Amino acid sequence: MKRLGETIPLPRLRRLRRTELPVDTVELARYLIGKVVVHDTDDGRLSGRIVETEAYPVGDSAGHAFRGETRRNASLFLGRGHAYVYLTYGSSFMLNVTSEAVGVGAGVLLRALEPLAGIDQMQRLRGAAGLLDLARGPGRLAQAMRIDFTQDGLDLCAAGPLWLATTQSKTGAIGESVRIGLTRNVDRKLRFYERGNSYVSGPKRLSG
Repeated sequence: MKRLGETIPLPRLRRLRRTELPVDTVELARYLIGKVVVHDTDDGRLSGRIVETEAYPVGDSAGHAFRGETRRNASLFLGRGHAYVYLTYGSSFMLNVTSEAVGVGAGVLLRALEPLAGIDQMQRLRGAAGLLDLARGPGRLAQAMRIDFTQDGLDLCAAGPLWLATTQSKTGAIGESVRIGLTRNVDRKLRFYERGNSYVSGPKRLSG
């Protein structure tokens, strides 16, 4: 992990293949820690290293797929490696990576990124927020990465503007905790994060 204010070369990215993604939702949530989200926009590339996720597996009453497929959540049922974007509280978009087999319905919420490329653009999108707060939390993440309904359903493993990548950089130890801000199925440890990373969101007691 880079120190605040330190300038280092951007890592070389390789697009993830679908065959590399675990099918199981919880395994995917752990696997995505240390991977990179890339959004190639008309104004340049935005990218960030995933440092925090939450799993919403099959049968989870807190998940959007719990009551079956609808027009709103149809992207969740596309099979692993697609984007599922939804709007919460009428103002904040959330970016998820779908999991499981086609037609099943489950996903992984991306909760925090360590910004890599396009930081100046991210700061404009986030209203000149400080580096630590650019993408710390799922709503901030989507805003910094310029995510909205336009990206819903995109294949994150295919050629396109929004994609998942891997690098040769090492990932630190992965911690786990209960998920944040839920009222249902609150006790399961389905939140994963890179220990010691300053960009992880949530209360410190859950990120030790």
